[in-house]
Amino acid sequence: MGLAVSLARENVLQGTGGPFGAAVFREPGIELLSVGVNSVERLGNSAAHAEMLAITIAEKRQGSYTLRVADGSGAALFTTCEPCAMCLGAVLWSGVSRLVCGAPREGALALGFEEGPVFPESYRYLEDRGIQIIRGVLAEEAENILKLYAERNGPIYNG
Repeated sequence: MGLAVSLARENVLQGTGGPFGAAVFREPGIELLSVGVNSVERLGNSAAHAEMLAITIAEKRQGSYTLRVADGSGAALFTTCEPCAMCLGAVLWSGVSRLVCGAPREGALALGFEEGPVFPESYRYLEDRGIQIIRGVLAEEAENILKLYAERNGPIYNG
């Protein structure tokens, strides 16, 4: 999570995107597959969320449309904020086996970001399919990046 937080902070400080960062690691262990930062404005693409980019790059690196591998191992997605509806769907379809979140989605909502239809049932749906979900990891640090983005008058591109 520390890597995702650092990437998100740098993205805000450099003015290259929104206050969100993500990293994908092979499970078990610490092999880094990919990272992503919010790049919606920079790439002119509404789907260029940190999670989407990190998943896309990890799948490309692995040479597969799924992060699950033949031995049954999966991948962990670390993200600085609980995912929006699009990214939460990608967690299911990508083969991520563990989702680790920093700031609660309320932080993004408070800035004016539209996070879409994400409900407690959405998380239960993922858990019922074997995806482990961990929330609140380095939450204060991740929330500080959201505050930094607001202080710098970062654009709310989907609100």
